[in-house]
Amino acid sequence: MKVYINGKFYDKEEAKISVFDHGLLYGDGVFEGIRSYNRRVFKLREHIDRLYNSAKAIMLEISVSKQEIEKAIIETLKINNLSDAYIRVVVTRGIGDLGLDPRKCPPSSSSIIIITDKIVLYPQELYENGLELITVSTRRNLPSAMNPAIKSLNYLNNIFAKIEAIKAGCEEAIMLNKDGYVAECTGDNIFIVKNNVLITPPIYIGALPGITRDTVINIAKTKFKLEVKEDVFTIYHVYTADECFLTGTAAEVIPVVKVDSRIINDGKPGEVTKRIIKEFRELTCTAGIPY
Repeated sequence: MKVYINGKFYDKEEAKISVFDHGLLYGDGVFEGIRSYNRRVFKLREHIDRLYNSAKAIMLEISVSKQEIEKAIIETLKINNLSDAYIRVVVTRGIGDLGLDPRKCPPSSSSIIIITDKIVLYPQELYENGLELITVSTRRNLPSAMNPAIKSLNYLNNIFAKIEAIKAGCEEAIMLNKDGYVAECTGDNIFIVKNNVLITPPIYIGALPGITRDTVINIAKTKFKLEVKEDVFTIYHVYTADECFLTGTAAEVIPVVKVDSRIINDGKPGEVTKRIIKEFRELTCTAGIPY
């Protein structure tokens, strides 16, 4: 494996950054997870736009253009000869001192890292049979504090929730916001289906503006003519939903069949969920920027 760092390629074992990099010391940076399928990068420009939006939100200036990042991603995929890959793009504030002051990190010291590899978030049988979730006590970050719309390198909030899920014997968990509304899962957006209406939490309550989330909303509206609502709901509405599923770049689309020991409907992936999974998989085979 070759890893891209600041314009050069390094063997995996030699891919290193300084221990004084603020990305390591303070989680001071941003990232994106991207997928390629059949030698096409899916929603590449949308991901790059979100990367730059996250950077702007934390006042981190990315030293190269969006076009240069795009070119570097393609080059990294080619050099690793990957047709289907998970792509991680990381941008850090760069090398500073042991203090917080970001002025000590000159733009020339920032790190741009691109890793292309494989990822398996959940066992394949769960895509066929569905996930079991729990609701965890860890609340989603406040939008007025560390806004969850920012994909920063500080993911402790999500990790705390993931630890709770693992200790409970579950692969994934639902996170509520401070007011008790469903926000998202530890690494995925959440959808429910009720009376043939597709519902997902609005971004403003603490959800990530997911690229796969937006793709699924578009599929539901244009392909299946479903009514789609971005609306607040509680965990009660998940328990009593007709269907539930999660979306994310790494997770793709995966059904949920049990939450907090409550079986969702008949305990099997629903018809809307299965149609969306099928359509999403077909789309990823043909859409995207070729390389």
